[in-house]
Amino acid sequence: MEEQITGRISSVPDRLLHEEILEPQFRYELDHLFQGYIQIEHVMLLEYIRMGWISEKEGKDIIKQLQLISPATLVANPQKNMSDIAFAIERTVDSSLSNPVPCWHLDRSRNDFQACAQLIFGRQEWLLIMKDFIELINSMHSVAIQYKEMLMPGYTHYQTAQVITPGFYLSTINEEFIQSLSRWIRVYDDINQCPLGSGAMAGVELDWDRDNLARLLGFNKPRKSALGAVASREWALQMSSELSIFSVLISRFVTDLIQWGSIEMNFIDLPDNLSGISSAMPQKKNFPILERIRGKSAHLASFHFDMVLGQRNTPFTNLVETSKEAGTHLFTLFVTTKSLIRLLRTVVEHLTFNKEQMLRICERDFFGGFTLANLLTIKKGIPYRKAQVIVGRFIKSAYEQKLLPREVNAQLLEEKCSEEGFMVGDISDLLKVVFNARENLNSKKSVGSTNPVQVNKLLLRQKEEIKRLTEEIEKREDELQDAEELRVNLLNNI
Repeated sequence: MEEQITGRISSVPDRLLHEEILEPQFRYELDHLFQGYIQIEHVMLLEYIRMGWISEKEGKDIIKQLQLISPATLVANPQKNMSDIAFAIERTVDSSLSNPVPCWHLDRSRNDFQACAQLIFGRQEWLLIMKDFIELINSMHSVAIQYKEMLMPGYTHYQTAQVITPGFYLSTINEEFIQSLSRWIRVYDDINQCPLGSGAMAGVELDWDRDNLARLLGFNKPRKSALGAVASREWALQMSSELSIFSVLISRFVTDLIQWGSIEMNFIDLPDNLSGISSAMPQKKNFPILERIRGKSAHLASFHFDMVLGQRNTPFTNLVETSKEAGTHLFTLFVTTKSLIRLLRTVVEHLTFNKEQMLRICERDFFGGFTLANLLTIKKGIPYRKAQVIVGRFIKSAYEQKLLPREVNAQLLEEKCSEEGFMVGDISDLLKVVFNARENLNSKKSVGSTNPVQVNKLLLRQKEEIKRLTEEIEKREDELQDAEELRVNLLNNI
C-alpha cells in the first residue's frame, strides 16, 4: 500500500486540478528550478550531518540517490506525489534508500524550499541577461567610435535643431545602457539573500547554520526575516521593473532608427539579409527587424505590470498566488529580454549611416542660429534675448528669399540689426563661421557636448566603465562557481 503524504485530506488532487495547474507547474519547475532544488537538498543534507541528525553513511546513500534523479525520472503523479516536485524528490529518494533515514527532511517546509529555488533560477537568468547586455554595450561603443566625426542633423520637437554626429547619439544611448547595467548589478546584489532556513513563515526549530546555507548556495547572506523570505517576491518586481524601464529606452532608440530608415530621411541602412520586402510594392526595402524589436520592448512593460497585479492585494505571507501564479510570465520575460538584446546588437553591428544625405541637411538648414545669437551678444554687445529676435527674423527672411545658409550675406543681417536699433558695421566675418556645418559641430565646447573631442573623452570614460562592469559581472559568476566547487568538495568528503 502506498504510504500517504498527508493525513489532513483523504483524496488525491482532482484530475482537472492536475491537468490545468499542478502538472504544468511540475513541468515548469523541472525545466527551470530542478537544479536549484537539488543544490538545496545537498546543502541541507550537509547541515543535517553537521547537526548530527543524519550519519555520514546515511548521507552518502541520500547523495547517491539524489544523483540518480533527473528531470526525465520525475513524473507528476497525483497518487504518489500529489503532482508536487518537492514530494516527488522526497518519494523517489525515500523509496530507493537501502535503509530508512527517519530524520531526512526533518524540520523542513516547502515554502522556503520553493522560494530559494525560484530565486536561484531568477538570479542565474539575471546574470545571463547582464552578460548579453554587456555585449550590446560593447557593440554600441565600437560603432560610436566609428561615427564620432560624421555630421548629422539633430532634432528637437521633430524639427532639425543642431549639428551632431551618429557617434554622439550612440554614445549617449550607450551611456544610458551603462547606467542601466550599473543598476542591474545593484539589483543582483540586493536580491542575493538566501531564503533557506526560514521554514513555513516563522522560522525553524533545529540549529540550522543559515550563514553557511547561504554561502554554499552562492548568496551574499541569509534573508533577515523568515516571514519576508517566504512572503516576498519583490526580487521579481525589481527585475521586471528594471526591464520595463529598459524597454522604454529601447523603444525610443528604435523609434529614431525607424524614422531615420524612412525614404524621406534616408539616414541609415541595414544589409539585405536583415531587411524585408513588400509583396506588392517592389520598390520597397523594409526594416521589419526594427518593428519587431520595438514590439518586443512593449512586452517587457506588460510583463512587469502583470507581476505587479499578481502580487498586489495579497496578504504578506507565503501564497501560491504570489510565489507561482504571479510569476507565470517570469521566464517569458527573461527569454523576451535576451531575444530583444541579441536582435538589437545585430542591428547595431550592421548599421551604416548615409554621410551624404545627412551632410546635405546639415548644409541646408540654419543650424548656426544659436551660435550667431551668441556672437552678436559677445562681439557686438546686443542683449541676448534681442539677439535671438534678430537672428530669428534674419533666418525667416533668408527662407522667404529661398537662400541657403552658405548664400546669405552680411547686408541682410546688418539690416535686421538696424531694424532693432543696433548699428553693428561689417559682420561678414561672423557669417563665415556660424553657418559652416563642421565649425558648428566643433563650436560646442562643454563636457558632454557633441564636439568630437568631448565625445572621444566620453567614449574613453565609457571604455573604462565597461571594463569595470564586465569585471563586476565576472566576479559574481566566479562567486557562484566557487560556491559550487565548495559544495561539491564537501559532498565528496562525506
